[in-house]
Amino acid sequence: MPAPAMIEARLRVAYGDTDQMGVVYYANYLRYFELARGEYIRARGRTYRDIERDGALLPVVEAHVQYNAPARYDDLLVVRTRVQQLRRVTITFGYEVLREGEQGVLCVGHTVHACTNLQGRLIRIPPSLVPLLSEGGSEPEPPAGEGDVSGND
Repeated sequence: MPAPAMIEARLRVAYGDTDQMGVVYYANYLRYFELARGEYIRARGRTYRDIERDGALLPVVEAHVQYNAPARYDDLLVVRTRVQQLRRVTITFGYEVLREGEQGVLCVGHTVHACTNLQGRLIRIPPSLVPLLSEGGSEPEPPAGEGDVSGND
């Protein structure tokens, strides 16, 4: 059975996630993205810990969030996650955050991750991760010269 193209993770906003105005503090959305990214990988049969044990790390090298509407304490949020782009040494995850049961998107964003070895040197995405991170197990696309961390892959 093929893995889902997009997964949904759910979380309830804790009081400590809100600011003085009673809305989710802007930086907490990056934590929500991280939680959803872990669930995405888990839904495909592995964990971040498994990937690290295999000698690959996926540090964030870029993050972007566009805020459309606030989330508040005790809201049940749905974070939709998918791989937007898989390159030789980078992976871009895309996210949408919605309030459970509502149509409007509270925020959208993406994170770009470089693939490194345990010493922090850039490496190609290991072949064992390609099916995990792409639909149909296709090969990563060749670099287009822009946006790839290595710049010379």
